[in-house]
Amino acid sequence: MEQAPQRPAPPRADCPDVEDCAADPSEIGHVCVYGPICGTCAVYRVIDTARGLLLGTCRIRTDRGEFPCTAPICDAYVPRAGALDAKGQPTETPVALQIARRAPRPQPEPEQKARVRIPDGPVGVVEMNREELKDLIREAMDEERGGGVAPLAPKWEGGVAVLKPRDPALQPKELPLESLFHKVVMIRDRLRVLEQKINASSKLTDAEKVDLQAYITACYGSLTTFNVLFRDREDGFAGTGGKEK
Repeated sequence: MEQAPQRPAPPRADCPDVEDCAADPSEIGHVCVYGPICGTCAVYRVIDTARGLLLGTCRIRTDRGEFPCTAPICDAYVPRAGALDAKGQPTETPVALQIARRAPRPQPEPEQKARVRIPDGPVGVVEMNREELKDLIREAMDEERGGGVAPLAPKWEGGVAVLKPRDPALQPKELPLESLFHKVVMIRDRLRVLEQKINASSKLTDAEKVDLQAYITACYGSLTTFNVLFRDREDGFAGTGGKEK
């Protein structure tokens, strides 16, 4: 049995290839020599850089929050094109794209169409087309985050937020609006989860629930400034003037 070659241990900071990976995430699988690591997984979403490493989130395990690309892989690891698989062997095409490229199945009539439900636990080989895979990922994200995928308004795509100090001798900082928007959506979703937990709690009285709910509503109101980033207004924040949709 052929054994995978020994790979160098991933750095804890200042990876020499971080700028290349951040510039073009589609090339991470070909650039990274430390795989298999989370950053070379097809469902790892790059949002920023920190301490000289990529910083991102898992599209499926959103409960992990933001973590560096050098985090160890889990059982759901799917290598990007060019990255090493879970056994340390090189790949050419990620499994996710192989699924996406399957021949499309005949679509049922709108009134008959229903979301594909995958039972919990091991299911073996699952055949699905691109739309069914996207539906499954959305379902998992909705369950974990307490909300859906909120798209950024098109006019802000590729834009940056500039933090400019009053002292002209100091360097301003630019933050991609996609990264800022992602953080805002994560705050929104975690507030929704907190709200659900409060409402479902059997240890809180109705008066205590109302009191805590007022604080959450105030948080929503403080965040309405960011509603301009949302493409769809119903995805944004609503404070004391109205309920969330």
